[in-house]
Amino acid sequence: MIDVLRSSWALLLGMLLLMVGNGLQGTLLGVRGAIEGFSTLELSIVMSAYFAGFLGGSRMAPEMIRRVGHIRVFAALGSMISAALVLFPVLTDPISWTVLRVIIGFCFSAVYVTAESWLNNAATNETRGKALSIYMVVQMAGIVSAQGLLVLGDPSGYTLFIVLSVLVSLSFAPILLSATPTPAFETTKPMSLREVLAVSPLGCAGIFVMGGVYSAMFGMSAVYGTEAGLGLGQISMFVASFYVGGLLLQYPIGWISDRMDRRVLILAISVLAAALAVVGVLGGGLFWLLLSAAFLFGGMANPLYALLVAYTNDFLEHEQMAAAGGRLIFINGVGAIFGPLAVGAIMGAIGPSGYFIYLAVLMATLAVYAAYRMTVRPAPSSDETGSYAPVMATTSPVAMEWAQEAFIEAAQEAEETEDKSQPAV
Repeated sequence: MIDVLRSSWALLLGMLLLMVGNGLQGTLLGVRGAIEGFSTLELSIVMSAYFAGFLGGSRMAPEMIRRVGHIRVFAALGSMISAALVLFPVLTDPISWTVLRVIIGFCFSAVYVTAESWLNNAATNETRGKALSIYMVVQMAGIVSAQGLLVLGDPSGYTLFIVLSVLVSLSFAPILLSATPTPAFETTKPMSLREVLAVSPLGCAGIFVMGGVYSAMFGMSAVYGTEAGLGLGQISMFVASFYVGGLLLQYPIGWISDRMDRRVLILAISVLAAALAVVGVLGGGLFWLLLSAAFLFGGMANPLYALLVAYTNDFLEHEQMAAAGGRLIFINGVGAIFGPLAVGAIMGAIGPSGYFIYLAVLMATLAVYAAYRMTVRPAPSSDETGSYAPVMATTSPVAMEWAQEAFIEAAQEAEETEDKSQPAV
């Protein structure tokens, strides 16, 4: 762990600042949009635009990097992010915000691809799993700490948007000035979407659902807080609770998943998450209950994405995992685009309670489908399954391949250990 921090601290610091900037902009726009008089539907379109841009960026970034190199892509897109952030309080209409969110989503996706390439290149075979874990913690810590900045300024003014722009600009300094060499960029030839669907229908369906769940948490939680009449400090705590829960429960759930039929755990987590969303509907008037529901829901939903990836990997050969990861990213991205639009329409029709109703319906749907799949397919044997690797729904294809590499290495280590434990014949 010390070796990972020593070799990658500058890159990790840059990613921390980048996540603070990205974590704050979604919450800030939800609050500022309400101040500007945007309807719930208009805000949902604005929030959805980020994920449309993110999906496009994740698919185009590799070609951009191959053509002009990591450093040029990183610097150019970073400049565009900083410029777009300071334009939000100037161009206060839904159409302009939608265009800016597409640009920011595209740029952030490509920036993640670039930065994660450097981080993965800095890790060795021995430290890759630890590096991935640290990176996940840095991502979560950046998003959580960003929510605390929301109460330090006036969302109706310019200051917080300038702070956002400065944070994003500063994040590039430790990354670009790091002594880490620029990695060679290669991507794995992807499997077809049909092949991945055939390998794991539950994994693909679950990843799609989690795209809709995560984009609602990431993009619409501040909109819900504003509609529900929460104060600025309460909105900050509410949004942060989703991620704190995910950070604290990621590893316990991962540890459990390596020791049982993952489908049973997927079913149990989905049912529990749906119940917690119902608590959010019924207990919205009690802030402590709302906060508890958000904390536990985030603790269930955030690890569920990585759990579904691990379950899909259980049915893949090692050489297929990285290729399948790209398709899982695409499936998740499509779900993420529709998430804010759906929850926005529901909230517009029935009020803020529609936020948690939407989450409850999606998690219940996943639970039902998981239960159905358990009746038509036997569970893989324990010697055919690999290890859980932490990965977030906002990850780029590079981090997904990185997680798959850690997954493969853990499985190979387990096989070697098992072989050594067998008595000689």
